[in-house]
Amino acid sequence: MHPTGIDRVCLAYMRHFDGRAQAVVQHKHFRRILNREASQELFGLLDGLAADFPRKLPGALLRNLRGLNRDGGDRLYLNIGHTGLDSPGFREWVSRAHVRPVYFVHDLIPITHPQFCRAGEATKHRERMRTVLATATGVIGNSKATVQELACFGRTEQCPIPPSIAAWLGSDELPTGHKAGTTERPTFVILGTIEARKNHILLLNIWSKMIGQLSDRAPRLLIIGQRGWEADEVFERLDGDAKLRGHVRELNRCSDDELARHLASARALLFPSLAEGYGLPLVEALAASVPVIASDLPALREIGGNIPTYLPPLDESAWQAAILEYARQSSSDRSQQLARMKGFRAPDWKSHFDLVETWLNDLG
Repeated sequence: MHPTGIDRVCLAYMRHFDGRAQAVVQHKHFRRILNREASQELFGLLDGLAADFPRKLPGALLRNLRGLNRDGGDRLYLNIGHTGLDSPGFREWVSRAHVRPVYFVHDLIPITHPQFCRAGEATKHRERMRTVLATATGVIGNSKATVQELACFGRTEQCPIPPSIAAWLGSDELPTGHKAGTTERPTFVILGTIEARKNHILLLNIWSKMIGQLSDRAPRLLIIGQRGWEADEVFERLDGDAKLRGHVRELNRCSDDELARHLASARALLFPSLAEGYGLPLVEALAASVPVIASDLPALREIGGNIPTYLPPLDESAWQAAILEYARQSSSDRSQQLARMKGFRAPDWKSHFDLVETWLNDLG
């Protein structure tokens, strides 16, 4: 298994608090706290997301049935992945188990942009965020933009806002040693799950136009990411549009070393997303000294500052002009961005947890 997104954050928290934390096992109506010995066994199975984890989990739980308990002793309970927040009985369990919940909120996109999500996800996420507002001792957001979205939702729901902090996510450093090189044709990369809100369709439309105008002199587009949801038009174009072949390549999975190599040879990372709570690809690209052309979204501006080139996410003409400019070997826009990013320092997990631990101590 290859962890992405929220899974990576959950693993980072598990590894950081390993030895000090106990696991909470949740499944539908079942919720119990494992003792320390049982928790360490479970954390060991989770670390690295071993392929045989689903097979080993039942046995580990059966061996530790005596380690299940119901009372949290008024300690902090960290829920990092929105797990179970919309499940029946969760709020009652929080009260009955005597825990003080601290929730990590990744985004409110299913509420603010339901058109980009699976059917029913908006209703589920609204219930999750209501649970957060009703029961939280505190809330950690991955950005100020996410914390502000939660506050806006709270005002709409007429709910008080719990103590909150914005803590940027750490990023795993990509392998180094890949020198910026040139490819047969200028190449651009888009990184992330192929889903509606990532706006791949904008790029496919642009590439179709550029191919018609430039033929074999058109830049190349490398799409790195697994296929997701609500993007059937994108999948149909990738599978059936003969015009894109030889110009647009889809890569569903690659190693960190391969990713570093693709980024090093790219003219820029393209990030035309319609909604974001954070923006890890932007961080990874800038950390690798790769220019970024990104949507003008609050979360991306918060993290990227004045470094990337920001564009309206629906303005095809502006995106095409920027792509063609960055494709030129003598691109002044690209050179200026490379100069701006020299002082960029990627957020790391140490800084994240230094901030979070101090804040948690203040919560008591």
